[in-house]
Amino acid sequence: MAVNAAKAAVPSPYTPKLERFADATRLMLAGRDPGAYHGFVNPPVYHGSTVLSPTTHDLLNRTQPYIYGRRGTPTSDALEHALCELEGGAGAVLCPSGLSACTLALLTCLSPGDHLLMTANVYGPVRHACDGVLRRMGIDTTYYDPLVGADLAPLIRPRTRAIYVESPGSYTFEVQDVATLANVAHAHGLTVIADNSWATPLFYRPHDHGVDLSIQAGTKYLVGHSDAMLGTVSANAASWPALKQLHGDLGLCVGPDDMYLALRGLRTLGVRLRQHQDNAHAVASWLRQQPQVNGVLYPAFDDCPGHALWKRDFKGASGLFSVILHAAPDAALAAMLDPLELVGLGYSWGGFESLAVPFDLAEHRIASHWPEGSIGVRLHIGLEDPADLIADLAAGLQRFSAACPAREDAATC
Repeated sequence: MAVNAAKAAVPSPYTPKLERFADATRLMLAGRDPGAYHGFVNPPVYHGSTVLSPTTHDLLNRTQPYIYGRRGTPTSDALEHALCELEGGAGAVLCPSGLSACTLALLTCLSPGDHLLMTANVYGPVRHACDGVLRRMGIDTTYYDPLVGADLAPLIRPRTRAIYVESPGSYTFEVQDVATLANVAHAHGLTVIADNSWATPLFYRPHDHGVDLSIQAGTKYLVGHSDAMLGTVSANAASWPALKQLHGDLGLCVGPDDMYLALRGLRTLGVRLRQHQDNAHAVASWLRQQPQVNGVLYPAFDDCPGHALWKRDFKGASGLFSVILHAAPDAALAAMLDPLELVGLGYSWGGFESLAVPFDLAEHRIASHWPEGSIGVRLHIGLEDPADLIADLAAGLQRFSAACPAREDAATC
């Protein structure tokens, strides 16, 4: 994408200006310029595609700050600038969903014939994209143990071009030693990609740990209210030109109302994340004590794989974790979940509401860690009162037990 003269003449909007402030303050200021909009504290929402030029010279030479709606508006600039302040990257782009952000990051650094190292605990649709779209493009994927650490080197091939981390992992919540993986990867010329949706840049900043491309499913905590789809990718200086070019070549853009909802959600991200964390810790701690539960996978707990790394690298834990239930028939799980009053059954997470999604441990690398037949349920703990959530789940666990056949084996329900 050609940079127009008007934008090139001003200092880079991606240079951090708010580093002297605490995170809570930066959330209030990032991406805002009331002086440019008659004092209004929020940027206007620009609905538009065509931008008129005053002369043929301006049109053909792209001398104006904005030339076409897909190429950026003051609304998209505000969100991108805010993301750069939070991520600490050289630039950021917006995508219409979290998954599109994941695939954009992968395609930024992969070409036909290349090899990708992908963490085995990755978000399912990204695995599907690797085994489908990337394979059709002639890109080979190797799934590695997320806890491999410095032993990654033997997996690197001559055509390996990137390593993808997701820390903690979807459903299984292993925390990876990203800094060590990045050191090994960079020593072999690899690009490091990280999905940071669980922690957001408030609890973890991937670029500070050697990541080149940092992804957020903005649909989750950034928007925070389950009412918009959004993905973001932040890049360091080395990866920014390629990311920006491909983003423009693919014609990726986000609707102005979704950008506005993300900007609005960003202002309350700090207080929401802290409340999600407090509520999740309370509910997860209670679940650990219940007789129907084999274990809880939550990075803030010392028995979660990679807990020491979480304690070293992260500033907090969000509201998403998994609970492993004793073996039971499908009817028992349905009896537990279907009548829940406060915990809904639905995909996604990061909104104000609590959600549950059952999953099959056999599809994940942790199946052998639990008694045969154990059941996984991923929970997102929302902003409801945790005592009410515990009461709802307690009733569900009672229904779970009542629907189980009577057995003497204590490892079952």
